[in-house]
Amino acid sequence: MTSTFGKGCHLHLIDGSAYIFRAYHALPPLTRKSDGLPVGAVAGFCNILWNELTKDKGSDAATHIAVVFDHSSKTFRNEIYPLYKAQRPEPPEDLRPQFPLTRTATKAFNIACLELENFEADDIIATLARQAREAGGRVTIISSDKDLMQLVGGGVEMLDPMKNRKIGPDEVFEKFGVGPDKVVDVQALSGDSVDNVPGAPGIGPKTAALLIQEFGDVETLLERAHEIPQQKRRESLIENAEQVRISKRLVQLDDQVALDFGLETLELQAPDATKLMDFLNEMEFRTLTRRVADKLGVAPPEAPALTETAEAAPETPVLPFDHTAYQAVRDMGALNQWIAEIYEAGYVAFDSETTSLNEMLAEIVGISLCVTPGKACYIPVGHKTGGDDLFGGSALAPDQLPLDQVLAALKPLLEDPSILKIGQNLKYDAKIFARQGVRIAPIDDTMLMSYAMHGGIHNHGMDELSDRYLNHQPIPIKTLIGSGKTQVTFDKVAIDEAVKYAAEDADVTLRLWQKFKPMLHRAKVTTVYETLERPLIPVLMDMEMAGIQVDRDTLSRMSNAFAQKMAGLEAEVQEVAGQPFNVGSPKQLGEILFDVLKVPGGEKGKTGAYGTGADILEDVTTLEDTHPQGAKLAALVLDWRQLAKLKSTYTDALQEHINRDTGRVHTSYSISGAVTGRLASTDPNLQNIPVRSEEGRRIREAFVAPKGRVLVSLDYSQIELRILAHIADIPALKQAFRDGHDIHAMTASEMFNVPLDQMTSDVRRQAKAINFGVIYGISGFGLARNLRIPRAEAQGFIDRYFERFPGIKDYMTATVKGAQERGYVETLFGRKIHTPDINAKGPGQGFAKRAAINAPIQGTAADVIRRAMVRMPGAIAGLDAKMLLQVHDELLFEVAEEDVEKLIPIAKEVMEGASDPAVKLSVKLEVEAGRGQTWAAAH
Repeated sequence: MTSTFGKGCHLHLIDGSAYIFRAYHALPPLTRKSDGLPVGAVAGFCNILWNELTKDKGSDAATHIAVVFDHSSKTFRNEIYPLYKAQRPEPPEDLRPQFPLTRTATKAFNIACLELENFEADDIIATLARQAREAGGRVTIISSDKDLMQLVGGGVEMLDPMKNRKIGPDEVFEKFGVGPDKVVDVQALSGDSVDNVPGAPGIGPKTAALLIQEFGDVETLLERAHEIPQQKRRESLIENAEQVRISKRLVQLDDQVALDFGLETLELQAPDATKLMDFLNEMEFRTLTRRVADKLGVAPPEAPALTETAEAAPETPVLPFDHTAYQAVRDMGALNQWIAEIYEAGYVAFDSETTSLNEMLAEIVGISLCVTPGKACYIPVGHKTGGDDLFGGSALAPDQLPLDQVLAALKPLLEDPSILKIGQNLKYDAKIFARQGVRIAPIDDTMLMSYAMHGGIHNHGMDELSDRYLNHQPIPIKTLIGSGKTQVTFDKVAIDEAVKYAAEDADVTLRLWQKFKPMLHRAKVTTVYETLERPLIPVLMDMEMAGIQVDRDTLSRMSNAFAQKMAGLEAEVQEVAGQPFNVGSPKQLGEILFDVLKVPGGEKGKTGAYGTGADILEDVTTLEDTHPQGAKLAALVLDWRQLAKLKSTYTDALQEHINRDTGRVHTSYSISGAVTGRLASTDPNLQNIPVRSEEGRRIREAFVAPKGRVLVSLDYSQIELRILAHIADIPALKQAFRDGHDIHAMTASEMFNVPLDQMTSDVRRQAKAINFGVIYGISGFGLARNLRIPRAEAQGFIDRYFERFPGIKDYMTATVKGAQERGYVETLFGRKIHTPDINAKGPGQGFAKRAAINAPIQGTAADVIRRAMVRMPGAIAGLDAKMLLQVHDELLFEVAEEDVEKLIPIAKEVMEGASDPAVKLSVKLEVEAGRGQTWAAAH
């Protein structure tokens, strides 16, 4: 018989949805030993519930309790604003089957389990908190969610379970700058990039708090916005008034939800021992089962086969690779049997064999599958014989399934959200299948798992991973297709040989996945993999497949112009040299410079030729006073080389990269190409187009928008310097960014005691070189070369820089020391960048130290833009816009003309808020936007 709820009662409301994710990320991966079901989040969740029930809280003990869950991702707020929470990533694949189990667990502990369609858990909590407060009782909301802080006060408090810290009105004011009753107003103004609440562009939480303190509430502020002296704030509020009102409706919790139960039904009850023990035993939670049994005074059930943690799990015996055991699937009956086995397992490792490494041109030759180590198959669909068909090409080999039938059978499986698809470099296969109308999801990628754990230690190709972690060397592809001029495509490989090779790939991939999945947690990089690596796969796939339009005629005209200019430079070079020679020959150039013209400092390498690299020629150009002829010759050759590179690498090569079917250029991004997390662009490389020279900038004129569309560029402003100011905690740099000062002029003024109004371009240029040089750990020698000044003077600049900004020197010293002790450095988001050479002797150590100093800064910047890219598709889903390119700190979009004004503020907000909520930067990120019919005009 339940009693009424009133004075003296204490209701504990547990934010169940938040607990699930917290438990998932806080504990090692766990699987139920009997069937491999993921149960790690359930285990953590059960431990939290048990501690809540058994911990002695004294006067804070609960008399009533409930766990509240989100029913689904869609609520009434999506009717108000369709993009609400649109960019949130899908939950990890191994977490999804655990959601219903946490509900079962709550009921097994005899705790009320609450959720309601069309409402968030926060709305139910708000309603119950209001009812309890009105009835005279107390409420403790067990959560750290900032959205619930609007409920604090009047007998309602929060408890952050991770920090065991109570959150009352004072703590709310500390976070928001206003009391709980004004939290909604601040959130409505500042918005929320995580939940995609738009707010007012350009107004952050601190500014919002100041405005609410002054005007009282959002509505009053909007009515009196014309009184605000700051132009940008005033215009933002006036232009986005309705958006702010919508934002307030999104963040305001509904405390009037119609509930079909009363508070009295939430009275704390003792667990049913039999029901609870049966559930824990079914989950195979050995330790918790014993703890609960001891507390309840019952005997634990027999459980001979219980789950072990990843750390404690015994090493699985290595199963030898047997190529004769692999199966060739040549009929639909066999394929359907494999599909049934995959559904039973819940996951599959797969791989595709194709005719090309270019995903936009490649044709599928076969598909391999594996669900159990040692047991794999290959489905040939496009192998050809040596004979010709009626159309003059090679005929299809017999006993193969038609590709369309295979795709029709596999499509439901590959798109099924309950089946995990495992691959090595899965972006390649995902693009191949996307061209066939198959959208593969959900996914895991062993290459990216290795990258998250071992970035900087070794490469992440399958052959190397297999050798390192499985002690197995896979069949080399060259043994099947040859190399050089005699190399053939995979469709010419005999099916029997293809089975061994392709099925082995899937087998290796599955074994790597089984080894790497628990290793992620032990290496403490699960979050890095789940938030920065894996979610990027579908984003990059869509960007690469979209491609960018390039005007062939413009490129052709540029190539001709470059050729003419190069011819003129060649004539000038030979005139200065006093004799004809091949300007493109390093050997001949060295002889002219150092033997004929007698320029000092020439050094011969092992081949007997003089070195004539760019760094050497740069040094020669500084000899204008002592050797003007050599200096001029070196400068002319550098100009010639730059034009030659632009012509061969871009204006000529880009014409060859225009896809014959799409008419666009499709670059390919490597997620694991750089240890710092920067993406690498290949085939063609669109990230290294020079922008400092006029000719280099002109190449971007060839990248164009189709009729009726516009290219929009959004570029982080000095993001690495902003991150340096945060990481090294440099007050002067932070303040300069807050005040919107010219950071290079400010640095020059600080260092050289030059007032800002007397700043010269030369002094500012020196400060800029130092600012960016310090990030890369530049030496006095390197700075001297960059500025073309004496080495002693350059070193003096660096020494004075460290005197003015001692925090930077402290950061560099601490970072190097930490790298030497741990063997790695970390970004602000937890990415580990290993530094294996940091303790090496000789010149290699200098490079390793500079890399270690730069890596946390460049890596954090790379992580920020990755986070922005992952969130971007959801944020712009309602617009006729697509993201095309990522170039260092820049994102390039193609947008319908009518949606340009909508895209820019949305994309800017996503990019500027990309670090939230994981990292709160003390320096605001800023993004500059541009638009135009060409990339050159947009950037």
